[in-house]
Amino acid sequence: MSDSIMYYSTNKKAPRVAFDEALINGQAPDGGLYMPERIPKLSTETIRSFKDMEFFEIAYHIGKSFLGELIDDDSLKTITRDAYNFTVPIENVYERKYILRLDRGPTASFKDFAARMMARLMQYFITKTERKLLILVATSGDTGSAIANAFYGLDNIEVAVLFPENEVSERQRKQMTTLQKNITILALDGKFDDCQKLVKQAFSDPELDYLDLSSANSINFGRILPQTIYYFYSYAKLAKANEKVIISIPSGNFGNMMGAIIASRMGLPVERFIIATNENDEFPKFLESGDYHKIEPSRNCLSSAMNVGHPSNLARLVDLFDGHLDTSGELNKIPDMEKLQRLIYSISIDDTETRQTIIEAYKQCEIVLEPHGSVGWAGLRNYLKDNGNDSEKLYISVETAHPAKFPEQIIELLGIDPELPPALQGLEEKPEFFDKMGITYEQFKEYLINNY
Repeated sequence: MSDSIMYYSTNKKAPRVAFDEALINGQAPDGGLYMPERIPKLSTETIRSFKDMEFFEIAYHIGKSFLGELIDDDSLKTITRDAYNFTVPIENVYERKYILRLDRGPTASFKDFAARMMARLMQYFITKTERKLLILVATSGDTGSAIANAFYGLDNIEVAVLFPENEVSERQRKQMTTLQKNITILALDGKFDDCQKLVKQAFSDPELDYLDLSSANSINFGRILPQTIYYFYSYAKLAKANEKVIISIPSGNFGNMMGAIIASRMGLPVERFIIATNENDEFPKFLESGDYHKIEPSRNCLSSAMNVGHPSNLARLVDLFDGHLDTSGELNKIPDMEKLQRLIYSISIDDTETRQTIIEAYKQCEIVLEPHGSVGWAGLRNYLKDNGNDSEKLYISVETAHPAKFPEQIIELLGIDPELPPALQGLEEKPEFFDKMGITYEQFKEYLINNY
């Protein structure tokens, strides 16, 4: 029965918990990340049946396979229908190569897919227990705005978002800082990794237990589960019978990648994943050598939401392939590198190639990409150079944000100002509200104690 799935910590030193507790806790008490003891399998017939379903219907089936009897059918159907009330375009580029556009949600980012379902699941479960939560979120760009919007106005949940002040675009910032109500925004004079480090320290601080902290970052498995859905959706809409797909995923903190890996374990027919990073190339080097070295500080690139020198979700990937990577970045047990290398092709794309790819995609294919999607498309192009272009195969590259979120780069490179989606209209006129802070844990802890 799917309702019997329990969740363990990647550090193996915390009690097993059910999904609802893993969701509310965010991170395991031993500092590890929650993983399901078993991953439910979907039959070929079920995956094929998704072809005729709406996105929210597919989300219900995948959610039910993990949640089982923890949530009643009507509530889960209401949650998925409410969460996914926007379009999910799949754009043909040439031959059987497609762009999966995950940029039509309320903050024009793929993070909406995870944040909206997770927020509604959290509210469902805490309403049953009458708890109150303080959600801590570190963001390198799109996560913060997606979480802030997904949780905005929800009862019994406060949200504090930490972001690196000089490494997010103006529109990304304003999607967070113009909300207020139960949303607090903190600008740090540092990097994303500094923000993430403070959040992790707060979770492991027993003196803050009274705050009932939870996480909406991709360290929370509640963020990973919804990120499996669009891989099944795009595959079902495009694939021929019994066909395997090659998927290119621009990757920073690796939540999007982890959703894809879990989808493949659930039965998604994948030939290879292309994991494309920006100049923070710790993962491509690890995949090649088996040696892991995080990058401190992370490198500041055009694809700002991917400026991550030590991806949290790498611990989940290593665990799934029988290794162990602890929170600090110490590789205590090397995973099965042969299996990893068979499944994953990884490459680092620098800013020069990111820019060039945006220009060429527009000139050659009339496709407008923003920097993150450009990294994904460049990863696919490099894969085709290295492995040959089979025009009969199915390839999907993931576009993670709307080009209008990065107007400066698009205007500079293409000479066009991308049309604003509804989610971004009117932001310029709204007042902003946020606090500024250094990067010491003492400052952050004092802020939490004084304000919550």
